Amino acid sequence: MPEFWGRLGLPGLADVHTHFLPPRMLRKVWAYFDAAGPLVGTEWPIRYRWDDEARVAHLRSLGVRMFSALAYPHRPGMAESLNAWTLDFAARTPGCLPSATFFPEPAAARYVADALAAGARVFKVHVQVGGFAPTDPALDAVWGMLAEAGVPVVVHAGHAPVGTVHTGPASFAALLARHPGLAAIVAHLGAPDYAAFLELAERYRHVRLDTTMAFTSFFDRFVPFPAAELPRLRELGLAGKVLLGSDFPNIPYPYAEQLSALARLDLGDDWLRAVCWDAAAALFDLG
Repeated sequence: MPEFWGRLGLPGLADVHTHFLPPRMLRKVWAYFDAAGPLVGTEWPIRYRWDDEARVAHLRSLGVRMFSALAYPHRPGMAESLNAWTLDFAARTPGCLPSATFFPEPAAARYVADALAAGARVFKVHVQVGGFAPTDPALDAVWGMLAEAGVPVVVHAGHAPVGTVHTGPASFAALLARHPGLAAIVAHLGAPDYAAFLELAERYRHVRLDTTMAFTSFFDRFVPFPAAELPRLRELGLAGKVLLGSDFPNIPYPYAEQLSALARLDLGDDWLRAVCWDAAAALFDLG
């Protein structure tokens, strides 16, 4: 990995889509993956079942200089305590973006404002796991607040791995129609509706995508990226609208597979530089 980013002349890697959670919650997440629950849909052995310190050390050994602590609630009453944990984790973990989340509930606008005041620089929303529409009226003030602040939100809006009534490009497009200035980062390139989400990134100035799991042999078994869309992906990447994401530690293969998968696309070193560092460096002012 250091040879990979060193050859590109980069100071390291910036991964916008990694997860650090309170230990009790992380154990429950891993148990859900172990059981191949309905929102997983397949056998999914967790590769990096380590404690926080070991996982942070591993990211650093790979050259990941910036990462996130993305958390997301599946019911009301969870988000605020998750934010307290993830923001504290970032404060004591150099390289970790202060991360936060929210859920459609009466208190959402208040605790999102509190998280912003505490320095949150990225949010995460999982429409599939949360089971809510992104256009839920309870979130209208939240989306507006984040759009005005220019703070990015990583949104799992696509149907993969298992679609629900609220996932897909139509629901996300409805959100952007209401909040066209929202700085959204679409997780997993919007799989499996790649073309529709690429179009939204082309249409809206502040919409970006992350590469999380895309192009890996594991992901390609279920939702392969259409070769015909690679030229569009290349143009968006060169424009700074595609960011590296991995889903570490909740992946069933070595971290390096994500980088190998991107390199196999043969979209050029400039594209790899933009995706692996430059786009995030500009968005989060990494220097």
